Amino acid sequence: MRLYPFFIPHAGCPHRCRFCQQQRTSGQGKAPAPEEVARTLEDILPESGGGEVAFYGGTFTLLPEEAQQAYLGAAAPFIRNGRVDGIRISTRPDALSQPAVEHLRLSGVRTVEIGCQSFSPDVLRRSGRGHGAREIGEAVDRLRNAGLAVGLQLMPGLPGSSREEALDSLEQALALRPDFLRIYPTVVLRGTALEEDFHAGHYRPLGLEEAVDLCAEMLWRCRHNTVPVIRLGLQGTPELETGQAWVAGPWHPAFGQLIRSRLWRRGLERGGEATGSRRAEVHPADFSDARGHGRFNLEYLRQRFGEFIISSNRLVPREHMAFGGQCFTLTDLSGYEGQNH
Repeated sequence: MRLYPFFIPHAGCPHRCRFCQQQRTSGQGKAPAPEEVARTLEDILPESGGGEVAFYGGTFTLLPEEAQQAYLGAAAPFIRNGRVDGIRISTRPDALSQPAVEHLRLSGVRTVEIGCQSFSPDVLRRSGRGHGAREIGEAVDRLRNAGLAVGLQLMPGLPGSSREEALDSLEQALALRPDFLRIYPTVVLRGTALEEDFHAGHYRPLGLEEAVDLCAEMLWRCRHNTVPVIRLGLQGTPELETGQAWVAGPWHPAFGQLIRSRLWRRGLERGGEATGSRRAEVHPADFSDARGHGRFNLEYLRQRFGEFIISSNRLVPREHMAFGGQCFTLTDLSGYEGQNH
């Protein structure tokens, strides 16, 4: 899905969650005016095509009605003339009343992303979210009944969270059968209440290795349930990449690859054990993830087996690995035992 994103940081938000600092995570200090959105779309959209105009950040459905209409109206002409398919917005679960959902449907919105973060009442309370888990399921039901696609966002590592809580929240999210998920392990950002908690010793963020291990299992569970994960970790911004925004926690510029590579490492190690082969073939598009960021997987496997070769072969299907003529799926070989799937 091609997206044309516009960020409206904090706009419409009734709460300032303890972890939130959208100016730093979006790299944008203020929201564009609707007129600027229309001018930008005129410049960047193809004469015909698909995709969605996306309004991210803030709580779109709690913007003043005239502001909502202005942004939706800026995108509407491009839907009518076939230059884009529809609109995507992000919001909170408790900001999706039936009238709000109906308004979105009638205004060209096709996809709604819900920042639910967790399904634990305690974690939601300690994070300052201002809603509970019940509102999430109710919001998803309303959107489904209106024929809209639904994405859910989860944040493992919030105050009061644990590995067990994160995996349980994921299971509850998957039970709602979303069209896709985003997984953002919690990072301590400068200028947030969570930074104060961290410096006071009241909050310990996930370490990078801890987050990679947890999110790899979360990604595997999503794939096992055929639910796409369209984002792993915060998008890099100049402030994050230079360390101006980051205080502590598992931010890495290649976080998504670290997660995917962890699944490949599990799969390649098990494939080598099961077949006795020390040569694996993967599709060229998977070659980088299979070898690992900085060739870490390859070095790990060579330490484990003494020798190991990973090569590319276009005849091997995507997300498969071949050992001596035997072909296995990444999902099968990288599985996590002892879980309820």
